[in-house]
Amino acid sequence: MNTPADTPLESPALREFAARGMIEQASDLAALDVAMRSGPVTFYVGFDPTAASLHVGNLVPIMAMRVLQRHGHRPIVVLGGGTGMVGDPSGKTEMRKILDAETLSTNRARIHEQFGRFLDVDAARGTIVDNADWLLPLGYIAFLRDVGVHFTVNRMIAAKTYRDRLEAEEPLSFIEFNYQLLQAYDFVHLFRTRGVTLQLGGADQWGNIVAGIELIRRMADGQGYALTFPLLTTADGRKMGKSEKGALWLDAGMCSPFDYYQYFVGVDDRDVRRMLMIFTDLGPAEIERMCQAEGAALREVKATLAFEATRLCHGLAAAETARTAAAQAFGGGDDWSAIEVVALPVTSMKLIDLVVDPAVAAFPSKRQARERIVGGGVKVDGESVTDPERELRAGDFADATLRLQAGKKLRKRILLGAG
Repeated sequence: MNTPADTPLESPALREFAARGMIEQASDLAALDVAMRSGPVTFYVGFDPTAASLHVGNLVPIMAMRVLQRHGHRPIVVLGGGTGMVGDPSGKTEMRKILDAETLSTNRARIHEQFGRFLDVDAARGTIVDNADWLLPLGYIAFLRDVGVHFTVNRMIAAKTYRDRLEAEEPLSFIEFNYQLLQAYDFVHLFRTRGVTLQLGGADQWGNIVAGIELIRRMADGQGYALTFPLLTTADGRKMGKSEKGALWLDAGMCSPFDYYQYFVGVDDRDVRRMLMIFTDLGPAEIERMCQAEGAALREVKATLAFEATRLCHGLAAAETARTAAAQAFGGGDDWSAIEVVALPVTSMKLIDLVVDPAVAAFPSKRQARERIVGGGVKVDGESVTDPERELRAGDFADATLRLQAGKKLRKRILLGAG
């Protein structure tokens, strides 16, 4: 295992990785550095389609792939149509829910297009494949004979993922126990068929990736490499990319560009540099210069972070609209023309029901909503409303649309009686 501090780097790609703080550990960093200087390296990252969208946590490896592709290396995205049927136990303290084939297929189709926003995935410069294509046809007995023989139970249960679950006496299903074999075989298959020599992943994937390197050595008499990224947490210890509403999804229907923008513009001052390094294309030297700012100047840096991150995820037009909407919502003026409109079919609604409606989701529960309303934390058309039972009627507002402010961040226009 190596880190940048142990190994002088000459490859431009790895030097940029190190500058951006994207290297947690590597299997043989010096040899990988030589390989990357010798010509394009084909590498992969796997993503199991366990949800209908990718989230910001997935963006760490995706942005790493973007950096490598920018330096001429070739990414392969592996959508885990096969491994998704098993469920990766890495980093999990309880058994994953087994998803049916139809759900996995729907999720896979929805997240497939999201990679195209960040990577060039035409056949020449990169591609997307599905490991169901080679895992599902495997005969189980033959797989155990050919692949399972290279794994010992002793070594597998020594891995942190399995050890933590067992020591906590939490269930570890037999199907989850097979996951490491399948991921290792992915690496072997891609090594043989596509010349893949490098697998990237989060720090929790180290054991699975190293198992693949060992399997390449045993089954293909070849050399593979592992490189993992730090698992990112915010300065206050929370998992990065978690908002008050939950995961920060990349799908605009699950997290609007405005909410996406607001997450980044509202990050802790201590996290700005790291987020600029990971979630934008701005150069490390420029980021270092920007992050010398303090006070009002640092707020401008946060706005740059939010704009650049939103532009990459949702496109230039959406980023510009989100920036304008933020200025309108928090600038104190009456112009809310760029603020997101939430259209509801009812013509009247109690305030407490409105703020917890799934389409608004200002607060996670009625109890919390009631407390915040009574405490003056909710405004309608600029005026505090402290009565949770206040009836809001379409006829009381111009164009049946009211302006809702909840807490410091939520700003929405509510159209009553739509449709």
